[in-house]
Amino acid sequence: MNSPDLPDSVARNIADWTKSNAACTDAKAPEAWASEEITWGVFGVPEAELGVLGDVAGLDVVELGCGTAYFSAWLAKCGARPVGVDPTPAQLATARRMQTETGIEFPLVEAAAEGVPLPDASFDLALSEYGASLWAVPERWLAEAARLLRPGGRLVFLTNSILVILCSPDAGVAEERLLRPQFDGLYRIEWPGEIGVEYHPTHGQWIHLLRENGFDVEALHELQAPEARTTHTFYDFVTIDWARKWPSEDLWVARRR
Repeated sequence: MNSPDLPDSVARNIADWTKSNAACTDAKAPEAWASEEITWGVFGVPEAELGVLGDVAGLDVVELGCGTAYFSAWLAKCGARPVGVDPTPAQLATARRMQTETGIEFPLVEAAAEGVPLPDASFDLALSEYGASLWAVPERWLAEAARLLRPGGRLVFLTNSILVILCSPDAGVAEERLLRPQFDGLYRIEWPGEIGVEYHPTHGQWIHLLRENGFDVEALHELQAPEARTTHTFYDFVTIDWARKWPSEDLWVARRR
């Protein structure tokens, strides 16, 4: 996927996720797909406690940056009609294997969230759980989400909190002190020694971009690690103790005007 219309971060993130898929996400896909409960983030905060999605039965849903598509599989089990979109062939190959193994089938589209080959106004819900919300250029993927949604449709996305990024060193887990400035170089982050590119708008920037693309913000859930949780679901950039004191993840809910 080397279209000149796409930002340079797309190819870099495809390379990064190809490596990650071989190293861990492919092996973890069966467990993720087998879950009967929808959860959010690295500490598995239950959707049943948050009530963010509501009843998704019968809804047309597009997941932007679906990875191995376990979240779309969860939604399909709840009666939604998901479409998974991701630019990384290796991730989609894992998703297709899981569809064969589980019998849970829905369309998968190889595309970057900055340019999705799907019709306008085709979906009731656009979703990103650490997909486009972290790895795609915010201006580009929010514009695509707005285009894909019907009027009144919702956008729900999860990403790192701005606080955890401000407290994160170049290597290792988040510390209990500020380590980087908010006003200089935070928006686009290239971690030392890593291939991929992440995007971390501040809360103010998210609100501006959402409104600029025709969304009204309905909620911001600053997630706390559950008391019952003793391990991470996937990643270990922050400790459980830290995430019980401060929000390590932001879950946004917006509605298309």
